[in-house]
Amino acid sequence: MTAITAGAVKALREKTGLPMMECKKALTESSGDEEKAILWLRENGKVKQLNRTDRTTEFGRVGIYTDGEKGAMVEFKCESAPVTQLEEFIALADDLAKVYAETPSVTNAEELLAQPSTIKAGSTLGDLKDDMFNRIREVFNVGRMIRVEGATGGYSHNSSTVSGVLVEVEGNNAEAVKDVAMHIAAMSPSVLSKEDIDSALVEKERAILKAAAMNEDSSKPENIIDKMVEGRLRNFYAQVALLEQPFVKEPKQTVSKYAAENGVKIKNFTHWVIGDDAAPSEEGSEG
Repeated sequence: MTAITAGAVKALREKTGLPMMECKKALTESSGDEEKAILWLRENGKVKQLNRTDRTTEFGRVGIYTDGEKGAMVEFKCESAPVTQLEEFIALADDLAKVYAETPSVTNAEELLAQPSTIKAGSTLGDLKDDMFNRIREVFNVGRMIRVEGATGGYSHNSSTVSGVLVEVEGNNAEAVKDVAMHIAAMSPSVLSKEDIDSALVEKERAILKAAAMNEDSSKPENIIDKMVEGRLRNFYAQVALLEQPFVKEPKQTVSKYAAENGVKIKNFTHWVIGDDAAPSEEGSEG
């Protein structure tokens, strides 16, 4: 029997968009010949159209699932904006997140797609993805994934900018946590607290502010200048640190104060924007 290498399976998967096990089976049936494997797949109704290497998945949605004890967020991508509005696409994105949240053993997209779907009995998540590929003729990809053990809340924004937010908290106030998640989607903080800001950036900003304050009035004592600088640094902190930002619904109070008044402590957050391939924001400090 011809040995089927992992590289051959991966190459066939990239051309067909099918799960690894389907590709391995096709190669096994075809003695490792890729062209014969593709023909076997087409003859058996597994794939109607091959992926082109220039097809990119620049659009999508962020599926989110939380239940008070755990949460997950999964990026599900496609080729065109109209597809993101299809009910079946939205449902599958949400199902990916739900299954991921409820299956701690899953560590990557391949394993996730092999799991049973909760919206169609007898089908895996990969089956539903492949079915959409064959009918809609678009490539679909699972992108970033995150799973959190503990109390969480989330928000998916699907307007001009498509993004998803998952917030890890202590406390039990779903409405307040969703408000914080919506704030994150709108204001895009980079870190959780001011302590998480790179100290080099803080010192650079402090030096700039001190020079500006001295230019305004060089006759002021240095201790007064320093107090002015520390006061102005608060504006800098508010630009990048979630807990220091004025809360969008109540700008007179910070996000930290709003959360505390509603019985919530924000421990962590992740914010993804579809099309932004940079590493997701994941701040580990508690605040």
